[in-house]
Amino acid sequence: MLKPQPAASPQNLTVLMILSVVTLMLVLAVCDSAEPKRDTLPKILAESSTPPPELKNDFGEYHSLLLDRNGDELSSLEKWQVRHSELRNEWTELLGAWPPLIERPQVEVLDATDRDEFNELKVRFLWTPKEHTTAYILVPPGEGPFPGVVTVYYEPETAIGQGKEYRDFAYQLTKRGFVTLSIGTTEATAQKTYSLYYPSIDNAEVQPLSMLGYAAANAYYVLATRPDVDAERIGIVGHSFGGKWAMFASCLFDQFACAAWSDPGIVFDDDRPNVNYWEPWYLGYEPLPWRKRGLVTPENPASGLYPKLREAGRDLHELHALMAPRPFLVSGGSEDPVERWKALNRSVQVNQLYTDEPRVFMHNRPDHSPNKDSNEVIYTFFEYFLKSSPAPETQD
Repeated sequence: MLKPQPAASPQNLTVLMILSVVTLMLVLAVCDSAEPKRDTLPKILAESSTPPPELKNDFGEYHSLLLDRNGDELSSLEKWQVRHSELRNEWTELLGAWPPLIERPQVEVLDATDRDEFNELKVRFLWTPKEHTTAYILVPPGEGPFPGVVTVYYEPETAIGQGKEYRDFAYQLTKRGFVTLSIGTTEATAQKTYSLYYPSIDNAEVQPLSMLGYAAANAYYVLATRPDVDAERIGIVGHSFGGKWAMFASCLFDQFACAAWSDPGIVFDDDRPNVNYWEPWYLGYEPLPWRKRGLVTPENPASGLYPKLREAGRDLHELHALMAPRPFLVSGGSEDPVERWKALNRSVQVNQLYTDEPRVFMHNRPDHSPNKDSNEVIYTFFEYFLKSSPAPETQD
């Protein structure tokens, strides 16, 4: 027969309760330290993470991305990841497959200059299997490893501070502690062919805008293989032509941890001459001679892939979703007004399968050109997601 146990004294009960509370606090502390917290989202990013009330849950004519090929709803992350792979394969087939990436680039330093408390390197490397480019790497003081950003434009000098005002993304980010790599299509811009054509301009097997994305992916490896750069914290940014370039590069190449697209025209818009994806140097490639530049009309029709995409009901919100769960910022101007949230709301839906934290941002200004305020949002975005906080995991 079991003997009855003596009742615990009030003193013993108090000790046990204290020990239990202390143990619980220690367990919570260990768990909390094992899962680092993000900094508080800066106010300007928080304000840019949701559409105005009248556009919330307004998807316009942009079809849902959370449907499979049979039209059934994708209710789980696992099902979306299958659809993610399908979308990537579909767009690869449409745009043309990239050549093998140059993951171990040979970088030749042409010149080195101390400038404004950072180091400027003029470099040369292969950015396609057949073509070298001349670019600039800006390195802040210190040992690193630093976060990095690739900047893209018509030529590489503007981003390092030798061009139009408020387009000096590389210069400003380096002043903020980033290693930056500025690239641009200098020769093609001079020839007014603007883009990259593989294997040749007479017989391009990859849509030129996608080939620009390939070149940016190779630029990523130029930064990622540097000992002073953290390969897990590299983003990309560009304005206008560069915005289109940065968008396609980041959507098609998972290694970019985040991206900012400045007023590229993030979706197809046949009524705006600067949202001109139909041009042969973007998604309307055809052998020379090319159509007269400008809006598509019966007298000046588009050719190549672009009209096929439009007839099939495809749009670029499908590419945006390939960013998930990596964050991106649309720095919208005249070509990307606040109404573009109708397309971005589809990416918000996808990202909600991964996290409750904001991953889709848009800040708006009235003009196409960037300005001090819009650029400050871009720099805050990169500082938050690449510099002061851990970068999110990329899509498997």
